[in-house]
Amino acid sequence: MVNCAHNFLVILTEIGYGILLNVFVIMQNIESVSDDDPFRGYKIANHDFLEELGERSPCPGCNKSRKYYCYTCYLPVRSIEGRLPKVKLPIKIDIIKHSREIDGKSTSSHAAVLAPEDVTIYTYPCIPDYNPDENVVLVYPGKDAVHVAEFIKRLGGSQKDDENNQSMPECHRPAIHRAVFIDSTWNQSKGIYKDQRLRGLRCVILENRLSQFWRHQEGSPRWYLATVEAVHEFLLELFKATSAVEYDGQFDNLLFFFRFMFSKIHELYDSSSLKAYKRPLHIDKVSKKRKVKESSEDACDVSG
Repeated sequence: MVNCAHNFLVILTEIGYGILLNVFVIMQNIESVSDDDPFRGYKIANHDFLEELGERSPCPGCNKSRKYYCYTCYLPVRSIEGRLPKVKLPIKIDIIKHSREIDGKSTSSHAAVLAPEDVTIYTYPCIPDYNPDENVVLVYPGKDAVHVAEFIKRLGGSQKDDENNQSMPECHRPAIHRAVFIDSTWNQSKGIYKDQRLRGLRCVILENRLSQFWRHQEGSPRWYLATVEAVHEFLLELFKATSAVEYDGQFDNLLFFFRFMFSKIHELYDSSSLKAYKRPLHIDKVSKKRKVKESSEDACDVSG
């Protein structure tokens, strides 16, 4: 067990709409975030036109009935085509989803719809063969994992001293070219991580961030992020580590659907009554429950 006075490790798992994403977070300076308006200061496009949608409509790709977008084709329904914000990312994002996870329950689909040129979702065991010459990282608490900023520093990829750097995507390719996320339960992620196609990747971890996800997971702290939250946080940290200019909301629209659904939930329910926002801030309050649960699950796996 790691025992630190000011920093401690937390497992970051997404249940967000059913999908669990696992990364570690080193908690340092805990900041207060209002659950009433957590997106204040973010540059997220207005989503009022989504309120105008009535009945579900067929996906333009597979023709299945969808409300806002298709979570298997990652296409918006025709009535809002051209109205959604389109996000251009400085790197490619790959999300490896466990085959047992439900497509319609994942916030990773938000990223695929809003950044279609740069986000790809694969269903395990389908994993690309990554080029060893390409700087690919796995966002996962693997062996020798370090924070994004530290990873960039070790590669000598920071552009903060370059006065001519006005836009990371246009002027500089970051030291990281592609980031891979595992989208599954914590125990399932261990099996995916053992895949040799991923074990050769260097691992990075994220800084602390309060999750605004509205679904509750028993025995989890507030630092368990939804997939799209984790992708946004990674890109934010990457930008700050590689750019000489201030972050100006370039990737905030990845949270477009997330913010819309957050607002719908908070219209229906008082946030103070939602269990998801009552989760403890400290892992020591939930670690014992998690250990008991994981021990039980591991025992079942061994005996089965």
